[in-house]
Amino acid sequence: MTGASGVGKDSIRRVAIPQLGDILFSVSATTREKRSGEVHGSQYYFIAHEEFEGMIATGGLLEYADYVGDYYGTPATPVEDALASGRDVLLELELVGARQIKKRMDEAVMVFIAPPTLSELERRLRGRGTDSEEKIQKRLTRAREEIRAMREFDYVVVNDDLYGAVEVFTSIIRAERARARRINDDDIATFLTED
Repeated sequence: MTGASGVGKDSIRRVAIPQLGDILFSVSATTREKRSGEVHGSQYYFIAHEEFEGMIATGGLLEYADYVGDYYGTPATPVEDALASGRDVLLELELVGARQIKKRMDEAVMVFIAPPTLSELERRLRGRGTDSEEKIQKRLTRAREEIRAMREFDYVVVNDDLYGAVEVFTSIIRAERARARRINDDDIATFLTED
């Protein structure tokens, strides 16, 4: 799942995950400051720049990027373990990270969450009250780049209404789970079992 800062990725995820059954939300690591109400290990793993750079050096991240002055990345081990056990994994990434994942994992299903308009996105960013004017402008500049790249994704969900966006998002996940290419030999053997 990728989309501009403030587009509502967290909101969609929080409502969608309980509807999707066995899916792991991969908690990203970041060097940004913790916001009010955020809990280490829940929204993000909040770590120091030095620790993050150590994870880069040792290959401990599936992807990472510098986003408006802070590092963000996906710790590799929890994702690899979940996939090896047959679970679906939801990654919430920015554009650079999404591109890295697609190169590394061709089977990844890429979903772009779009705002209805750039002015609505700006309204949401300002309404959060968490960023300086400078950071808001950087986020809006980055949002323009991300929106221009939305054709790189398999699906686009416009978040103009949270519950409508959640319905589309969960429908995508359910449809992808039903794809014939996801059926393995054990599944076929189960279908062929006679009672």
